[in-house]
Amino acid sequence: MSAETERATTPRRRIELDALRALVVLGLVFFHAALVFDPDDDFYVKNADTTPVVTYFAGLGVVWAMPMLFLVAGLGSRHSIRRRGPRGFARERLLRLGVPLVLATLLIVPVPQWLRLRAADPGYHESYWHFWPRFLTVHLDLGDFPFILSGKYFETGHLWFVVLLIAFCLLLAPVAAPFAAGAERAAQAVERRPALLLLPALPLAAINALLGMEESYAGWNRWAYLLFFLFGYALADDERIRAALRHLAVPVGVAGLALFAATAPGFSAADDPFTDWTPLALSTRALFSAAGWCWVTAILGLLDRRPHTRRTPGPVLGYLAIAALPLYVLHQPVVVAFAYGVVGWSAPIAVKYAAIVVGSLVVIFLVYEYGVRRTRVTRFLFGMRPSTTRR
Repeated sequence: MSAETERATTPRRRIELDALRALVVLGLVFFHAALVFDPDDDFYVKNADTTPVVTYFAGLGVVWAMPMLFLVAGLGSRHSIRRRGPRGFARERLLRLGVPLVLATLLIVPVPQWLRLRAADPGYHESYWHFWPRFLTVHLDLGDFPFILSGKYFETGHLWFVVLLIAFCLLLAPVAAPFAAGAERAAQAVERRPALLLLPALPLAAINALLGMEESYAGWNRWAYLLFFLFGYALADDERIRAALRHLAVPVGVAGLALFAATAPGFSAADDPFTDWTPLALSTRALFSAAGWCWVTAILGLLDRRPHTRRTPGPVLGYLAIAALPLYVLHQPVVVAFAYGVVGWSAPIAVKYAAIVVGSLVVIFLVYEYGVRRTRVTRFLFGMRPSTTRR
């Protein structure tokens, strides 16, 4: 391969997407800490006093954050398949995602469930190690694919993202080549008519409206995330698509804000806007989906409006980009543990919230820095590549 050809086919690192992924992962600490004070959400530990303000602010993140994580993961999958081929890609994803999933399911995910029982019943004094085997008493349940294990106390918790990502990668690998060929034709069409980028809002609206939104998976239906993942794989790094995203960013962003505002009556008035089949609930879910697509595409376009000449992130962003998966795996049990200790304080909500956030961030980064990042074994267990020494 000539040097000129290699430059043309080697993707330039998307620094803005590294920043976006780090923002979402760290934002989950703030988000899950806020659910402690949400009057509607059934979080593991609840404060006695709650405020509806949390519900409104949570919606601003739910509409775009997790969809964006799946889109960025799809983009990374495209680059991985180019380097490794479909089989190598499937093996690599099973290893890098499957190992931390198994480890965390065995040792980390049971903690919030145990704390939920202790918070709900002051008379519950069962030790964690007595609860642990009951958590792991499971049976196969293929009807909830890809969440194929079920049990009275068992859950995947916040690792639903990892479960879905493994499933999406394995579904993609056998059809990666023909899908990429179809993406080339789609990119040509979008180059001629940029407004075609709005079309994915239609199947997203259909999925959420007809299959229902799932509160356990950050408000979206699990299969809606597959579309974001596939868009990231197929189109998000194509220069023609990126040009269209930049061109449409502002008007699509405005449309997304308007669509999101239009969901307020439905989320406020419907008995169960996530699953009801009333016209109001169906239209609310469809509007929410369209708003989410607009927000994601507008954010991509706005972040890409300035040329990025650097191919490597700075020290802080580089640190956070590599740490994204371990921080994600670690964050929720730590937040729940801090919330369990803080909700009993006699203090305003703002003070409790700040204590949970600050304490959780400190502990998460300390555990990552001294318990994960520094040894080959722990890096492997948390899905990180071996450390490399810069020359």
